[in-house]
Amino acid sequence: MVLILLNFEKRDIVLIVGLLLFMIGLIPFMAPVYAALITLVMYFGIKFYVAKRRKSIEKDIGEGICVDCGSKVFNKKCPNCDL
Repeated sequence: MVLILLNFEKRDIVLIVGLLLFMIGLIPFMAPVYAALITLVMYFGIKFYVAKRRKSIEKDIGEGICVDCGSKVFNKKCPNCDL
């Protein structure tokens, strides 16, 4: 399940570059090993947070959202518009 949550996407390159720059900024204040550990923890923490958030959004959306009123669609019908 962990491998499913941590799919590599194009925007992960931006995250990795940003975290590497953050790590370079930490090196003058602490040992490079600790800076690398903090960066790794931040990377996996962000990835898990995004995966959980995406899963909760997909659960909330369900089959989709009505274009007219924005409510959740059940059985391919809007409960407000398709009465």
